[in-house]
Amino acid sequence: MGKQHKKETKRHMIFRYIMMMVGASLAAIELFLVPNSIIDSGIIGISLLINYLTDINFGILALIINIPFLFAGYKHIGRNFFVSSLFSIIMLAIIESNLHHIDAFTTEPLLATVFGGLLLGAGVGIVIRHGGALDGTEILGILLTKKIPLSVGEFVMFFNIFVFGWAGFVLGWEQAMYSILTYYNCIEKN
Repeated sequence: MGKQHKKETKRHMIFRYIMMMVGASLAAIELFLVPNSIIDSGIIGISLLINYLTDINFGILALIINIPFLFAGYKHIGRNFFVSSLFSIIMLAIIESNLHHIDAFTTEPLLATVFGGLLLGAGVGIVIRHGGALDGTEILGILLTKKIPLSVGEFVMFFNIFVFGWAGFVLGWEQAMYSILTYYNCIEKN
């Protein structure tokens, strides 16, 4: 007989959502990255680049661009994943938008890269461990790797080559290289 899933208790669900909020908060501390023109990868990186080019609110961009990926996640992964991811992305958008006016912690790009990547990696890891996602790229990777001969990590890395290439044209190649270091630092923590 197959393993039966126990219904999640209210206490555990509250704990999961608190942890996803903590993770989204850590990831939202872009005060190391954004003021130094260093971006994150994936859909969040795309949102940051569009924000840089247009001044459209990052939170609105992150939410809108992630919507198709969230619905794909709902259809193929499930309702709990969808709700958890939506909650996490909304928290990321709200928190980052409220922190946007605070001055940078450092203007030294290497420090920003190291500490921004650490916080980002910790935040993403916490959200994933508690059933959500902060970026549609992972959702797309999960869905596509069933049809293409790449792992989720390989797909995300391939996708990010284009994001960091675009960053090189928009922010400059040095900032793109710092962004790649942030990405590497982030994935090393997960």
